[in-house]
Amino acid sequence: MRVWALWGSMVLALAGAGAAHADVKMSGTFVADSACPATQAIKNGKNPGNISTAAGQSYQLLAGNKDEPTHYLIQVPGADPERRWVKISCGHVAGGSAATTPAPSGQTKPSQSASGKPEYVFALSWQPAFCETKASKPECKAQSPGEFDASHFTLHGLWPQPNGNFYCQVSAGDKANDNPAHWGDLPPVDLDANTRAELDQVMPGTASKLERHEWIKHGSCYGKSQQEYFSDALNLMRAVNASAVRDLFNKNIGKQLTSDEIRGAFNTAFGAGAGDRVRVSCLVDPSSGRRLIGEITLGLSGPIGPDSKLADLLMASAPTGKAGCPKGTVDAIGFQ
Repeated sequence: MRVWALWGSMVLALAGAGAAHADVKMSGTFVADSACPATQAIKNGKNPGNISTAAGQSYQLLAGNKDEPTHYLIQVPGADPERRWVKISCGHVAGGSAATTPAPSGQTKPSQSASGKPEYVFALSWQPAFCETKASKPECKAQSPGEFDASHFTLHGLWPQPNGNFYCQVSAGDKANDNPAHWGDLPPVDLDANTRAELDQVMPGTASKLERHEWIKHGSCYGKSQQEYFSDALNLMRAVNASAVRDLFNKNIGKQLTSDEIRGAFNTAFGAGAGDRVRVSCLVDPSSGRRLIGEITLGLSGPIGPDSKLADLLMASAPTGKAGCPKGTVDAIGFQ
């Protein structure tokens, strides 16, 4: 009887230990910020092959070791075994989610990334300015005052960070073709009809196969499908184009704006402090020497999905520091 009682207590103890350390399934991509040991086990640190992560490299994210993890389980191609544990301080998660406890109803839990840097850069173009320097591109030859890009921001890209987090599991042939002259040789992007129609409008560069480049270089590191990657980017674009930021640009076509005015419009649209996550880039019109506002980049952090709010993603990111170009002209459609 004592033997059975002892055996029963051991079983209960083992079951309790297993429950306490149950893995939490996660999705997305783990991006290593530094070289760290990638171990087969957390406790004993066993590391067959002496495997380490590579700074800037992306890995498929499989799980965390608990609801508030200290370690992530990732897949390391070429390692034996491929499933390895790394400390969460080794990098950051991009484009994924974890089965963790949700925030109370009506509340959000924005928090800055562990590295203190944005997890994504979201790049918006002012297409008329871009075309002043790229007059030969098909999308620039097709400019018209009545088109979307005459009065709206257009999509350049959504870029997982850190900088250098490019070409995840991309073939050497596709990398070699990733230059504007050969974007048409890259694999087509698979989107549903509605998303394709919206993307062709919001990203005029699809006329030059820009979307293929954006997927190969950046989207491949996003941790989601092509459909999800572009749908998420278009959702964020809608928020910007329905905001006081677009209104500010439309009211000042042909005039100059300062970076402070642009950041102030982001504060108005998305909450105090949002503008601190904004950087303005200018270019010079080669024919006139005018300094034009060409692009705005936003620092974002947090899981991005169909219901994500741009305001939350901005505030979860670290401030960008310098505002960039101090002043530039909002160019009108057509070659000036």
